[in-house]
Amino acid sequence: MTVGAVVVDYNVGLPLREAVQSLIDEGITSIAVVENGAPGSARMALGPLADIVTLMVPGENLGFGAGVNRGVAALSGDVDTIVVANPDSIAHQGSVQDLSTMLENHPDWGLVGPTIVTSDGGLYPSIRQFPSPLDAAGHALFGLIAPSNRFTTRYRSAIARPDGGVDWVSGAFFLIRRDCFEAVGGFDEDYFMFAEDMDLCWRIHQAGFGVGVARDAVVTHVEGVARRAHPYRMIVAHHRSAYRFATKTTTGSRRILLPLAALVLGTRFVGTVASTALKRR
Repeated sequence: MTVGAVVVDYNVGLPLREAVQSLIDEGITSIAVVENGAPGSARMALGPLADIVTLMVPGENLGFGAGVNRGVAALSGDVDTIVVANPDSIAHQGSVQDLSTMLENHPDWGLVGPTIVTSDGGLYPSIRQFPSPLDAAGHALFGLIAPSNRFTTRYRSAIARPDGGVDWVSGAFFLIRRDCFEAVGGFDEDYFMFAEDMDLCWRIHQAGFGVGVARDAVVTHVEGVARRAHPYRMIVAHHRSAYRFATKTTTGSRRILLPLAALVLGTRFVGTVASTALKRR
């Protein structure tokens, strides 16, 4: 396999250089960095690495998925598997090889994610189930005030599917076959941020590919570096994306529940805005 990588940056700063350096240390030589932030921000953060990577400057914030799509298109034609990484994700030694080996051992899988840990060494819930309407509503209503509620716990459970894979993995870091990425049309650019990873994995399953995990591959994700700078914009994007996923994937008689989903998400939106405002006072 020939591995390339795409990193979409939004004013992250020094963590971007560390993220890209970790990919270089893993032997990846074809790396596209998409600058969604302030003009010149990615180049400044990258320092000397800016001359090694393919730096793309669209001149506007395209959103995460659209940025990844542009980055994948810029990779050389011989790249057949692609690491998609957040600009604050650090690949541990051997992680990319572990991901590649897992894909080689599972030719029916199109995408594989690693074990993701936080900066303090805690386990990040990067492996999740597609939520049922009940779990989605329960997670939305109780996730903020009671993170260990049964709905959120079930949603974040890493339960294996019959093929040994999982429902979906976090977009913070994963490896995907290029033919799989292109077969499903890449990321849906109608998601600006959030849920685009869940949507991508949903469409991968619909296209007949699998999604799996290489548990020995470890990546550290310094979550929220970019998000903290624009919390209210991120809250809007999060709830908009959650509703878009619901409307795309809910079929049959369950569609009568969509107005209820909108009400639940609206309630959660108000609570999240209020909680964020109190924390920033």
